[in-house]
Amino acid sequence: MGDIASLDLRRYLRGGSHSAGVWAALIALIIFSLLRYENFGGAYNISSFLNYNAMFIVISVGMCFVILTGGIDLSVGSVAAFTSVVAAYLSPYGMQVALPGAVLSGLAIGALNAFFVVAMRIPPFIATLATMLGAKGGALVISGAQTISVDWGSNFTRLGMGKVWDIFPWTAIITAVVVVALWIVLERTSLGRTTLAIGGGEDAATMMGLNVRRAKCFVYMLSGACAGLAGVFLASGFGAGQPLEGIGWELSAIASVVVGGTLLTGGMGSVLATVAGALLLGLVFNILNFENGRGVISLSAYWQMVIRGAFLLAVILLQSRLSRTTQKELS
Repeated sequence: MGDIASLDLRRYLRGGSHSAGVWAALIALIIFSLLRYENFGGAYNISSFLNYNAMFIVISVGMCFVILTGGIDLSVGSVAAFTSVVAAYLSPYGMQVALPGAVLSGLAIGALNAFFVVAMRIPPFIATLATMLGAKGGALVISGAQTISVDWGSNFTRLGMGKVWDIFPWTAIITAVVVVALWIVLERTSLGRTTLAIGGGEDAATMMGLNVRRAKCFVYMLSGACAGLAGVFLASGFGAGQPLEGIGWELSAIASVVVGGTLLTGGMGSVLATVAGALLLGLVFNILNFENGRGVISLSAYWQMVIRGAFLLAVILLQSRLSRTTQKELS
């Protein structure tokens, strides 16, 4: 029993060291930006930054749970696009109908992923690739490959455009509630411990008597629901359901998770560090926009995509080294 406790302590400490860097980088960039850019700390920039990145944060925390089990969910971007169209169609009935309707649509696709992965034993990469294509095709079919305008006469757009104290968007507040709830699930419940155990070794978790099937179903359904919520943010914030959006969002989510210190092999990670990873990635592009405005550099959105890809590759290479180091220390 003492050996197991020692192993858990070393794993916990190693996980903390993995996530410490992202917090340090995030704080350093914030301080740098406050000193360099006059309007960086202004209400408009803070509000816009939080409102836009709320979509990526909520998708990333859902992806974090999936990756913690050693899985992957490639469908989140397409699910967000699909649910944004669903939300737009439901917007005449108000936020009280459009919000749960779109989230439940994402949850249903997540349940389909769970069925393929858990019941059919299809590898997560293949299963979620199939639902990614299906969700993208479904969004184009039901929308006629056109953006679907929301009903501006209902209260739906208040979710994506409304603010508290003229600075904190409702999307950011809802995201904060989701993050806190999922942090509690991961850190304080048996379901969270089972999720971590699966990533550490699914066969070992099964032999320990843990309900592996339930936990794996939960993480894929959670990821789908989070993507559904991101779709609601997209439709209410931009005033339309957008079937062609969401391309590459799964890569942004994966990048946020791994930047936050979660191992791609699973078993070690943090919800809060994932949030920090998403904020860090968003902050990098916020800084690039400020630099464009100063005329120091001029990078188009296409070059920003190149930078994002290079950054993701660098992080994955670093994670690979950290994973090998961890395995040596725990062996």
